[in-house]
Amino acid sequence: MAMKCPYCGYQDSKVVDSRPAEDGGSIRRRRECLGCGKRFTTYETVETLPLIVVKKDGSRQGFDRNKILKGLIHACDQRRVGMETMMAITDQVEQEAQNSISREISTQRIGEMVMERLKKVDEVSYVRFASVYREFKDMDSFMDELRRMMDEKMN
Repeated sequence: MAMKCPYCGYQDSKVVDSRPAEDGGSIRRRRECLGCGKRFTTYETVETLPLIVVKKDGSRQGFDRNKILKGLIHACDQRRVGMETMMAITDQVEQEAQNSISREISTQRIGEMVMERLKKVDEVSYVRFASVYREFKDMDSFMDELRRMMDEKMN
């Protein structure tokens, strides 16, 4: 199968290794570019019905897992959260969203799913993600979130 190299753009590669991904719902393939020789990873998944994301303003757009991953990368910047962990969170959120009966999901629900997983991984990254996602208006709303976290930790 032809697969464009992310490094040089060459249109062909060979599969070096293939195995089920951790989620069990996809195949992880290590490929080698036949042009430059560099290796990269691809994931093969079953095509599903489109999932529509309902934004805060009521507009709708197609689900894009890369937006979740970008948000996680930003929140975890300079923290000890590996890319594999961020990819796993993204995979879990996407899987949960795809498994829902409805073909529409709100950005609010997606954010909550990310935060519940991120909170278990790194509290600072969680607060960073929550501050953007929840759009804290002032220091009081930010402090309220920190108090909730501290209360949960104490119980």
